[in-house]
Amino acid sequence: MRVAHPHRTVSSLASGTPLLKLAELCVNYGGIKALKGISLEVFSGEIVALIGANGAGKTTTLKSIVGLLPIASGQIRFCDKSIAGRSTEDLVAAGISLAPEGRAIFPNLTVRENLELGAYLHRDRAAMSETIEDMTKLFPRLGERMKQEGGTLSGGEQQMLAIARALMARPRLLLLDEPSLGIAPKLVQQIFEAISQIAAAGVTILLVEQNTRIALKTSSRAYVLRTGEIALRGESKMLADNPEIQAAYLGG
Repeated sequence: MRVAHPHRTVSSLASGTPLLKLAELCVNYGGIKALKGISLEVFSGEIVALIGANGAGKTTTLKSIVGLLPIASGQIRFCDKSIAGRSTEDLVAAGISLAPEGRAIFPNLTVRENLELGAYLHRDRAAMSETIEDMTKLFPRLGERMKQEGGTLSGGEQQMLAIARALMARPRLLLLDEPSLGIAPKLVQQIFEAISQIAAAGVTILLVEQNTRIALKTSSRAYVLRTGEIALRGESKMLADNPEIQAAYLGG
């Protein structure tokens, strides 16, 4: 899979500057404090998981990063530049893509048309065709269904399409919101294998995932959100062995 930018690996981050940094981020829904000063970092080349119960603030965090929700206070920095307040379109152009919860594909458009919409900022038709080819290698099912309308796909296939559409913009940072939600276990495995391939190709990933077991298995580090605050953080393997995590999220 081609990537649009040269990506620094984790080992080459001599300066220790994260690709994405949230500092004391606060977000309100009316009078409700949805995020209460969360701080996290994602370095180039990582898959970082954001886990927690429903309503903990995981989706709110992703929406705030891409400008879909206004922040009350705090900082969001990407490539060491403040991005708070910038439009979603600007952030896509800067290298951030979101595959949203619920997939949000266009059901009456074909798979190819959905993918082309993901590349609307890139006018080079040859490059678009190359990227579509990359997506069919990543998700062969999409290649078989290129002329089908998105609404005729299974839930798992729609999730593949949502991820592929987000990748059409050739992002440096991919935000994934609940990629396993409502999907058959066999396809969940395929999707997470693809997520690992995406990271291996140089795309950094911030993953929100209700399936804590697979999230911790796939990621290198993780943050645990609890009612809008970071409750725990650390290496994913360490968190998977944590009795508190096992009891709350792994059925241990």
